[in-house]
Amino acid sequence: MKRTVEFLFEIGMLKKTPRTGYQFLGSGKESVAAHSFRTAVIGYVLASRNPDLDMRKVVLMALFHDFHEARTGDHNYVNKKYVEIDEESALEDQVATLPFSKEIMELSREFNEGLTPEALAARDADQLDLIFELKAHLDVGNAYAKDWLTFALKRLQTSEAKKIAEQVLTTDWTSWWFDKKTDWWVNGPERNQGG
Repeated sequence: MKRTVEFLFEIGMLKKTPRTGYQFLGSGKESVAAHSFRTAVIGYVLASRNPDLDMRKVVLMALFHDFHEARTGDHNYVNKKYVEIDEESALEDQVATLPFSKEIMELSREFNEGLTPEALAARDADQLDLIFELKAHLDVGNAYAKDWLTFALKRLQTSEAKKIAEQVLTTDWTSWWFDKKTDWWVNGPERNQGG
């Protein structure tokens, strides 16, 4: 049990590990854990739309895909031009003595190989999370996000992910809460409740 608790402390480091691409984008910040959370939710959505996929595998691959970054840190595309990261060794050391290490290693390898439909969906979930972030940055005025979006969109593999991305590009990032067709923003809660 002690080793499992130590592992969970280590995974908590992902909440403190920054995604480093934002320093090049010029705006925003995010932890690896925050990225992994929405990636897992996106993986769930993609798998729910395709009954042929093993949803559990897609979600777990999406959730686990950056575990190694608790040890290696996050390396963006500029970093990766110069730095070689041994993700597999970091992950092996991280989970070696855990009772569930075999499953984590197998899911990680499957994700990185990107050959199964589940891996493709999980990898697309990873890219879709970035696409959502970039669209939000574009909507608030970061013109560089448009160029980044162009390349992120090209990385998508599945038709379902591409459909979601098309919708992301035409949806304002605030539309889920900022309903401009209501007088709420003028009258507030009292008048809208008949009071």
